[in-house]
Amino acid sequence: MTKIDIFSGFLGAGKTTLIKRLIADSYKGEKLVLIENEFGEIGIDGGFMQDAGIEVTEMNSGCICCSLVGDFGEALRKVLATYAPDRILIEPSGVGKLSDVIKAVQGIGSEEIALNAFTTVVDAGKCKMYMKNFGEFFNDQVEHAGTIIMSHADVVKPDKLETAVALVREKNPTAVIVTTPITELSGEALLDAIERKDTLNAAIEHLMEEQEHEHHHHHDHDHEHDHEHHHEHEHDHEHEHDHHHDHDHEHEHDHEHHHHEHGEDCTCGCHDHDHHHHHADEVFTSWGRESTKSFTKDELETVLSQLEDEKLYGRILRAKGIVPAADGSWIHFDYIPGEADVRTGSAGVIGRLCVIGAELHEEALGTLFGV
Repeated sequence: MTKIDIFSGFLGAGKTTLIKRLIADSYKGEKLVLIENEFGEIGIDGGFMQDAGIEVTEMNSGCICCSLVGDFGEALRKVLATYAPDRILIEPSGVGKLSDVIKAVQGIGSEEIALNAFTTVVDAGKCKMYMKNFGEFFNDQVEHAGTIIMSHADVVKPDKLETAVALVREKNPTAVIVTTPITELSGEALLDAIERKDTLNAAIEHLMEEQEHEHHHHHDHDHEHDHEHHHEHEHDHEHEHDHHHDHDHEHEHDHEHHHHEHGEDCTCGCHDHDHHHHHADEVFTSWGRESTKSFTKDELETVLSQLEDEKLYGRILRAKGIVPAADGSWIHFDYIPGEADVRTGSAGVIGRLCVIGAELHEEALGTLFGV
C-alpha cells in the first residue's frame, strides 16, 4: 500500500521548504516519489531530489485540478507500477483547489493507494488578504486540510498571528494547526502533525487516560486495605479533597457536553456513584485550548497556583500543557492540587493547555490563561 501525501499552499507559502524538511528528517528509510504540478512557478530543486535518490515527475504544462486530471491519473499509475513507492508526495499548483486534487487521486480508484495526509501551508502574514481577495481558492485549501502549517509565524506580530490562526480555525475547526517554525520541531514531531497524531483532542484523551489509571490505582489500593473507608466516603460529602485527589463524590447535577475549539465533543457528566467501576469520562469534565500566547515560568507558576480556587475555576484535578516561552524556548507543565512542575522542554507544534476536573468554569479558565 502506497501512502499519498498532498501538500497545498499559495505561491510562496513555503511548500518546498516543508517538503525538503520532511524528506530530510521525517521520511527516512522510505521509498519516495514526488509529483510536482506547478503552474508558472519554479519547481522544487531537481538536483536536491536526485541527490536524495528521489524520482521527480514534473508536470508543468497545467494544473492537476483541471486539464491534467486524466494525465495525472495515468502518471500516478505509472509511478506505482514503476517504483512501487512507500509514499508519493504530491505538490500541486499553488493556485489549485485542494478538493480537486483529492478528487483526482480518488478518481484513480486504485486499491494500491491510501490517501494519508492533506497539508496546507498558510503564510501567516498574508492569510487575511488571501482570504479576502482569493477566497474561492485559498479557503478551499484551508477547509480541506488535515494539517495547516502557519509559515512566517515567527516574523509576524503576535496579534497578527493570533488573528490568522482564528481565521483559519473558523474555516477549519478540526485541522491540526502548527505555528511553531518547522526548523524548531523534530522530524518525528513534524510527521506526527502531518499525520494528525498530535492533536488537542489526543492530548486531552491522554490526560484523561492518565487520570483514570491513577484513579483505579488509588481505588484498588485503598479498597484492599480499608473497605469501610470507601463505604463511608460514598455517603460523606463534606470531606476535603485530599492529596491523592480521590473523586468518588456524588454529584446531583448534570453537565453539558463541552465543545472545544476543534469542534470535538468531550463526553463528560458526573453521575451518582453507587459503584466504584466508572470510567474517567463519567467522572470528569475537560477543557482544552490552543494558544500562541507566550509565558515566562514565573507567570505560568502564578497561574497554576490560582487553580486552587475552586469557587473561581471548579475542582481541578489535573492540568498539563506545553506553551511557548517569552525567551523563545518552550515550557512544559504538569499540575496536581498543591503541586506544579514547570520546566523547559522540546518545541510543540502550537501552544496547548489541558485541564480536567469537576464543575470546571471554562470562561474563568480562559481568562486566567489569557486565551
